[in-house]
Amino acid sequence: MRRRSFLQAGLAASLGTPLFAELRQEWLDEAADVLARATAQGQVTSAVMHVSQREVSFTRAFGKASDEHAMFLLGSISKPIAMTALMSLFDKSTFKIDDPLKKFIPKFTGDGRDDVTMRHLLSHVSGLPDQLANNDSLRRKHAPLSEFVEHAIQTPLQFASGSKYQYSSMAILLAAHVAELLSKTDILTLVDRTVLQPLKMTRSAQGLGQFKIDDFVSVQTEFAAVEAGGGDPTAKEWDWNSPYWRKLGAPWGGTHASAPDIARFLGEFLFQRGTVVKPETARLMTSNQNSVGLTPRGLGLNVGKGAGSVGCSEKTFGHTGSTGTIAWADPVTETICVVLTSLPARAVTPHPRDVAADKIAAAALK
Repeated sequence: MRRRSFLQAGLAASLGTPLFAELRQEWLDEAADVLARATAQGQVTSAVMHVSQREVSFTRAFGKASDEHAMFLLGSISKPIAMTALMSLFDKSTFKIDDPLKKFIPKFTGDGRDDVTMRHLLSHVSGLPDQLANNDSLRRKHAPLSEFVEHAIQTPLQFASGSKYQYSSMAILLAAHVAELLSKTDILTLVDRTVLQPLKMTRSAQGLGQFKIDDFVSVQTEFAAVEAGGGDPTAKEWDWNSPYWRKLGAPWGGTHASAPDIARFLGEFLFQRGTVVKPETARLMTSNQNSVGLTPRGLGLNVGKGAGSVGCSEKTFGHTGSTGTIAWADPVTETICVVLTSLPARAVTPHPRDVAADKIAAAALK
């Protein structure tokens, strides 16, 4: 196994600080071993791990991943990226967080809809469902995002906005549609212009961007979620690997990116650099927006201990993806952890991405 020689040759220069020298064995070797074993055994086809703390970082590819810059379908890590594009418009005073959604989408009214605000959408307390009841049929006929929007506008709320927490991809879709209306451009172009380009995320795209489908890692769709075509032999034309889905650029799950690029994205919030959103907006997005008793959520981001891995602090923020991805940043230790795999999250418990990330989080606190 080449892990030892790789670490000895590649880490001596990059991990020269006393802190990393102390953490190297547990922080990197054990976490890397988890992914190395999972790929060697065939459980995971491809994976990339990126870890950084302060000014030093480590990235390694596993299995069939071409290299450390291999691009994965992020799943729901797409949500905070798309919502950052929206919040770049917030910084231009084009909307307020507590504006009602009907201000921008007048058809979103009646049966409790009038009370739904932008904050409700971004913190998953709007009352909208995660997926539409006719999600499969829409994908089967290769519906455009605009058709998903129309159905989301019409779908009944499942509870009064602000009263409960319910994770909602459709809430993120409608928030992204507001961004389209305000910017007068599509969400794929807006994400590229306001997030990916400023952060120099050159191995990332909302949808395909400048890349071809073969440039991206395939998802092991035989283990995919039902709403992504898992278990349906007729879903090849609309599942996670299909040209339709890869091109669609769904703001709730259609971003492609490399692990180092996701670290750049998280670094924008961890260090509040102001490249994409103002520092005060970054703080707003990474702080809990929900009432006491409800699951804590930021604006587009998961926040608190639950946003990271075992051992992370209450200040942690990040997201996971059902395609088999996890990414978080912990301000207490200034640690960024990104683990991207091709194995869907529902395939196995515990998932190798989580086991590896847990080891990183635990060691970072020492």
